[in-house]
Amino acid sequence: MPKIKLADSTVQTIREICKKYDNKEGELINVLHNVQEKLGYLPAEVQEVIALELNMSVAKVYGVVTFYSFFTMIPQGEYPISICMGTACYVRGAEQVLNEFKRQLKVEVGQTTPDGRFSLSCLRCVGACGLAPVVMVGDKVFGRVAPQQVKDIIAEYHEGCPHEAKSA
Repeated sequence: MPKIKLADSTVQTIREICKKYDNKEGELINVLHNVQEKLGYLPAEVQEVIALELNMSVAKVYGVVTFYSFFTMIPQGEYPISICMGTACYVRGAEQVLNEFKRQLKVEVGQTTPDGRFSLSCLRCVGACGLAPVVMVGDKVFGRVAPQQVKDIIAEYHEGCPHEAKSA
C-alpha cells in the first residue's frame, strides 16, 4: 500500500487530540476513537503520529487498531453498511442479504463504492438478535431484512434522505 503524506493540519489535529488526553498511553483507545471520528479512518501514517505523541511503539497502536473491529484502516463511505453475521442473523439469512448488497453495490466486503457513498462490512453481533437479520447503515438499525429490501434501503440513501429512512 502506498504511503500517504499527511497534511500539516491533520498532524496538528492528531496532536491536539492526544494532548486532550494528556498524551497518556492508557488513553490510546479514546485517542483512536477521537481521531477516527475526525478523519474517518486510521491509516498507518496516522498511527505513527499517535505512537510518537503517546510515546509508544507503532506496533502496539497497530495491534489495538487491528484487534477491535470498530477501528478501520480503510476509508469508509459516506454511508457505511454493516451486515450482522452473528448466529441468529446468519441462520435467518444474513448471508443472502449480504450477497444482495454486494450485487447491488458492485463491491466486496471491505470495499467502498467508487463514488465514495457506501462501504460494506460485516459485524460479529449487533446485539439485536430478535430482529435478525440486522443491517446497520451508519448508526441506523434495520431489522428483519430480506434480500428484496436491499434495493429500497440503498435507494433511501441515494435520495439523500437518511433521516427519514424507515426501518423494516
